[in-house]
Amino acid sequence: MTAVAYSPADTGLLLVDPYNDFLSDGGKLNGMAKAVADRVGVLANLKAVVKAARQVGARVFYVPHHRAFPGEFQAWTHPSPYQLGASQAQVFARGSWGGEWHPDFQPQDGDVLVHEHWGASGFANTDLDLQLKQHRIAKVILVGMLANTCIESTARFAAELGYHMTLVRDATAAFSEEALHAAHEINGPTYAHAIVTTAELLDALA
Repeated sequence: MTAVAYSPADTGLLLVDPYNDFLSDGGKLNGMAKAVADRVGVLANLKAVVKAARQVGARVFYVPHHRAFPGEFQAWTHPSPYQLGASQAQVFARGSWGGEWHPDFQPQDGDVLVHEHWGASGFANTDLDLQLKQHRIAKVILVGMLANTCIESTARFAAELGYHMTLVRDATAAFSEEALHAAHEINGPTYAHAIVTTAELLDALA
């Protein structure tokens, strides 16, 4: 994939699900992703990417998963297995520590907090597309959790909507090496305009 120039005026960083349950020790899903996350250095890379985006003036969009509450899918006709599993575990539970932002990823002035997504895509049934268009964003960079679920679904949707889409292979993680490999090496090249490392992205932003 060819090198990409990122202008802060039309580039948005999509930070997906930076919750304690994913990124903090003791989080409900942290242990499941820990081996992969530690190998790629996901926490340090996420911090570096967010810091660099803010330094150059690229806007940060928080793309959060639905915060769980008891009985949320009781009357639904077709909740997905993904939704039911998260609900049973009360992942990112509303009002809980696990459903709070990781301490290193607190929203700042100028950041955009998108409506919570119910499934995997940050676009479906949210205002993400509206917010990107209103902020004149043409290129999106996706980081956060997880590579093969919310990152991939949101990224595919972005490409379908006509955005230039960049994946950052070491600023995300998955529950297994196989899932991470599938997301970046098998599926990603079919829709992503660029798949880069954190170091490559920082050079491009600079």
